[in-house]
Amino acid sequence: MATAGEWLEGARPRTLPAAVSPVLAGSAVAWFHGGFAWLLAVLAAVVALALQVGVNYANDYSDGIRGTDDQRVGPLRLVGSGVATPPAVKRAAFAAMAVGAAAGLAIVVLTGYWWLLAVGAAALLAGWFYTGGPRPYGYLGLGEVFVFVFFGLVAVAGTTYIQLGRVTADGWWAAVAIGALACTLLVANNLRDLAGDRQVGKRTLATRLGDRGTRWFFVALVGLATVAVVGVAATSTWWALLGLVMLALLARPAAALLRGAAGRDLIPVLRACGLAELGCALGLLAGLVIA
Repeated sequence: MATAGEWLEGARPRTLPAAVSPVLAGSAVAWFHGGFAWLLAVLAAVVALALQVGVNYANDYSDGIRGTDDQRVGPLRLVGSGVATPPAVKRAAFAAMAVGAAAGLAIVVLTGYWWLLAVGAAALLAGWFYTGGPRPYGYLGLGEVFVFVFFGLVAVAGTTYIQLGRVTADGWWAAVAIGALACTLLVANNLRDLAGDRQVGKRTLATRLGDRGTRWFFVALVGLATVAVVGVAATSTWWALLGLVMLALLARPAAALLRGAAGRDLIPVLRACGLAELGCALGLLAGLVIA
């Protein structure tokens, strides 16, 4: 039977910083334009965190019953390691997603934006079918698309929209920045698991691009995030360039990745990616509040 610590380790989506970063960035934009609402921001954070945890448990369950985690070199997986039963992990996934759905419903009731129910339903379905169902799109190399859209564009722009009633140009740029940085986590994760995924036939984008291509794709995502932060500054205030603190946090891990770090040596890179995403969001928040 899994201990509380093992359940918490299994629930870790891409680290807590990655879960709250989109809400911080979206709320920063709302603050700059005079529309910040703390209750809606808190509810958005609950949605983001619950969805991340739910997706992580769902991946644990689906990968575990397929045997995908048999060659895993990363952190603990509950089903793959045998410390929890598949039905228990599945229930945990549904419970986390239910919490996110409840917080999302509260947002809809408070704002009156009932069409957001469709967005929420799409996010829940996308989270489950990432590795679940008969043809999981995460096994087709589309995982980065899901992360960029739902943990970047939807999460950041959605947070701004529910508070401000619209999404401004700087809001979209912030969404691109956070989405690109969220993707670096998945890219580093899939690069770490590249050999094992190939053995079990899991066709992630990393297996399609190959080792070298995946490493340069990581660099391209960092470049996109950098351009997007400059885009935020150009459409709001140059104080937003504080978001570029992410580059200082990513410099050493990116260098290690380009030098050929593999397997468990990429775990510190994953941690750095989560901190860089948080650093970018906090930098944007500080810059936009100062302005």
